[in-house]
Amino acid sequence: MRFLPINTQLFIDNRNRLLKYLNPKSVAVLNSNDVMPTSADGIHPFKQNTDLFYLTGINQQETILLICPDAVLEKHREIIFIRRTNAEIAIWEGQQLTKEEAAEISGIKTVLWTSDFERIFREIVVENRMIYLNTNEHLRADTSVETRDDRFLKWCKNAFPLHHYDRLAPVMRRLRAVKSSEEIQQIRHACDITDKAFRRILGMIRPGIWEFEIEAEIVYEFLKNRSRGSAYEPIIASGAGSCILHYTENNQQCNDGDLLLMDFGAEYANYAADVTRTVPVNGRFTDRQKDVYNAVLRVQKAAIDMLRPGNNLEVYNKDVGKMMEAELIGLDLLDADEVKNQDKETPLYRKYFMHGISHHLGLDVHDVGSRHRAFEAGMVFTCEPGIYIRDEKIGIRIENNILITENGPVDLTENIPVEADEIESLMNVCV
Repeated sequence: MRFLPINTQLFIDNRNRLLKYLNPKSVAVLNSNDVMPTSADGIHPFKQNTDLFYLTGINQQETILLICPDAVLEKHREIIFIRRTNAEIAIWEGQQLTKEEAAEISGIKTVLWTSDFERIFREIVVENRMIYLNTNEHLRADTSVETRDDRFLKWCKNAFPLHHYDRLAPVMRRLRAVKSSEEIQQIRHACDITDKAFRRILGMIRPGIWEFEIEAEIVYEFLKNRSRGSAYEPIIASGAGSCILHYTENNQQCNDGDLLLMDFGAEYANYAADVTRTVPVNGRFTDRQKDVYNAVLRVQKAAIDMLRPGNNLEVYNKDVGKMMEAELIGLDLLDADEVKNQDKETPLYRKYFMHGISHHLGLDVHDVGSRHRAFEAGMVFTCEPGIYIRDEKIGIRIENNILITENGPVDLTENIPVEADEIESLMNVCV
């Protein structure tokens, strides 16, 4: 791993919180992600199942966590199964975790080889009534690729058809939505690395540069600071591309007079930053660009102030929509009378601001959490209003990462320049 060791107590505490939601005489099982193939004998870089990492801190494939709070034998109440290593694996892939290392990282005393799982599981499960199985229930998840959790679910139900089954995903969604101080520290560090990358590229953005050159400098700064790389595919979108929400080609040359929208974030210790900044390619906003930019920034500042305990996404989104309507009217993009008479189900502002204002942030960029749950201290959200005017090739989004606290919102990305005048000043100092 590249990141510095995380305090083992985080994973112990996370498992203890999980125990409060498990029924008596139950067993919970979570599997690591697969190593995904490309073609021929190629593979994608391994990315751990975030639920498993949250409970163990283990980043290795072929890992299984078994939790059985009422197991007859105390040593069976928490077991982590890891891939057995050998000399040949060490030669080709490097040394895998030893049992001692896995115990030190996770705080789990019983560490066994994955090859022992089926035998131990059968021994434990017959003495219990319920089995919790983990699945990916994220509303935006693509579940067309079968996971290890999916395969285990099929095997388990076939092997033990008379047990009661329940879903672990709702419990994990509830637990992971509220971050501990240790988790917030990791997210903040990811944000700080992202800040370094943004400041780095401000000195090189100019007419004629290619989007992929900017992306290369961002990734360089990430890797240099112990990040594994980008938390998601970076968006480096100039000109008309700035109006494409999920533009990732990053293959155009930046032209004089264009805007450059950059949506990127570092991953650190599996935790994500998610930041967007929009800058003028030549270092100076036009009057029109600055008017639109400042309109987005005003909406963002007001929206951040709404990220407080007790509010909820439904009320929050409606309030942000009203503010966006007012700004779009001020920019002569919407007509005030038409807005008064609009269909409330299809508000007119959606022509220029068509995505959500916020999402949970954590181990996943679009982290797990319920849309219907009231905001609580410890939740971390993005705040990312935008205005996209395709006829004018003006796409502006500003995105910060906000921690909700009892004393008001805390901006984890507050050090990343955002005021239009500051961005212009920094770009022209660097030239």
